[in-house]
Amino acid sequence: MNTKLRVAILFGGKSAEHEISLISAMNIISALDRNRFEPVLIGVSKLGKWFLQEESRFMAQGDDPKTVKLTDFDEPLALLPGEGDAQLLHLGHGGTLPRIDAVFSILHGPYGEDGTMQGLLRQLNLPFVGPGVLGSAAAMDKDVAKRMLTQAGIPNARFCLIHRHERDQFTFESLKKDLGLPMFIKPANMGSSVGISKVETAEELMEGLNEAFRYDVKVLVEEFIDGREIEVAVLGNEEVRASVPGEIIPVDGWYDYEAKYINAEAAKLEAPARGMSPADVAHIQELAVRAFRALELEGLSRVDFFLQKDGKLLINEINTLPGFTKISMYPRLWGLSGIPYTQLITELIELGIARHQRETGLLTTRIW
Repeated sequence: MNTKLRVAILFGGKSAEHEISLISAMNIISALDRNRFEPVLIGVSKLGKWFLQEESRFMAQGDDPKTVKLTDFDEPLALLPGEGDAQLLHLGHGGTLPRIDAVFSILHGPYGEDGTMQGLLRQLNLPFVGPGVLGSAAAMDKDVAKRMLTQAGIPNARFCLIHRHERDQFTFESLKKDLGLPMFIKPANMGSSVGISKVETAEELMEGLNEAFRYDVKVLVEEFIDGREIEVAVLGNEEVRASVPGEIIPVDGWYDYEAKYINAEAAKLEAPARGMSPADVAHIQELAVRAFRALELEGLSRVDFFLQKDGKLLINEINTLPGFTKISMYPRLWGLSGIPYTQLITELIELGIARHQRETGLLTTRIW
């Protein structure tokens, strides 16, 4: 009798972070504890279609984000919400997939990390890794996240929000007066440094807005923070732990997409961050947990800080499904904090199942 839990690894997706999601999935699949879990690979195409993936074929292609892709398109899947263990229908032969016990969705960015997939998985009544609908949506939207953090008294960088239909109301000079130079332009709902531009001239502002509006209908123009980049990994549901803080040291001065996912030599990680006393470490860990709770998060998140020269900490952003590639900071920080990669994946699955069991006990209909 097979007593292993069947865990669906969900990857790909409709966002600009599609390829990074594939590589994160490869690393999770490789490290999964096969004594406890049986993986079911489900790829989501850039059109949002679901396909069963054959493991050996998918894993054999390597992990170059410039060439990696979904490999099987002849095993499409459909969803049948409310059908219990028969909710995943194989459109090729018409049968249903065996039960799914939990889902490890590693869909980065919009349509995966923003609450939409979490809502679908709740409709399917499936346990899943990571924060729920509210926390995922709030943290994904940098504008909403900043407002919630500010309301909770947690410091973050000054910014100006620009909707696409309002962009003509903002000038380079007015933004410069409010935020100084340089400025950074960011899509409100995007990660992995996609669509981000550094701005020091009116021409760069125009170009940066054009680039950011390719990915979202609202963007943030944010002040430049002269500070060290410190990251803390957070893990837990009701009981929350924070990792040792790590410092990102980019070789060329900016921790961009290539440094995060492609070129391991483009940035260094020092953990614990240099010059931090035990009191400093405890303070940044406490602030990371406060931010995690302020945004109603559970499971996991990576909290990114700027540490200024005067010792002041500002939260840059919170990533609710951080990268799981071999050079990604979330698993590396937990590795340095005493939780090996495979154990970390196991704990995340267990946290998702525990939350589902807790929520299953809640009433969904009114008792008269």
